[in-house]
Amino acid sequence: MEINNDKQVLRWHKTKFFPISKIQKDEFKHTAFIGIGGNVGDTKKRFDRLYRYFLNSSLVHVSKTSPILQNPPFGYSKQDDFFNAMMIVQTSLNSQKLLKFLLHAEKIFGRKRSFKNAPRTLDLDIIFFDTAKFMQKNIIIPHPKWQERLSVLLPLLML
Repeated sequence: MEINNDKQVLRWHKTKFFPISKIQKDEFKHTAFIGIGGNVGDTKKRFDRLYRYFLNSSLVHVSKTSPILQNPPFGYSKQDDFFNAMMIVQTSLNSQKLLKFLLHAEKIFGRKRSFKNAPRTLDLDIIFFDTAKFMQKNIIIPHPKWQERLSVLLPLLML
């Protein structure tokens, strides 16, 4: 499916694990919405590998994923299109420990932080954590400006 948005074409993609929906597990305390993005290499394949990585972890349970949205970059525009998706995970980790888990996953999947809005292999953001609202040194929940980004809004609507 394609969406035309002011001369931008947004395309939806499906893979083996995007979209999926699974039964939620009662043993986890929290629910988090994780934004997933990337534009370096075979991003869709990397998203499937990320899903398997989460599947093999006892720290999170993926209950739902959106289709993958292909959309133009913002901020630094001289780079390839991004692929973005949304994932709902259940966890018993608090928000700080979940962030640490996600940053470790980014590192495993080759994330390099060279400059703001730079091309990246994988970007993982906590968009929502339960119904929490807070601002700390290294984490803001809900994620800042989530409601202004089609790369977040459209996958969120597909859940």
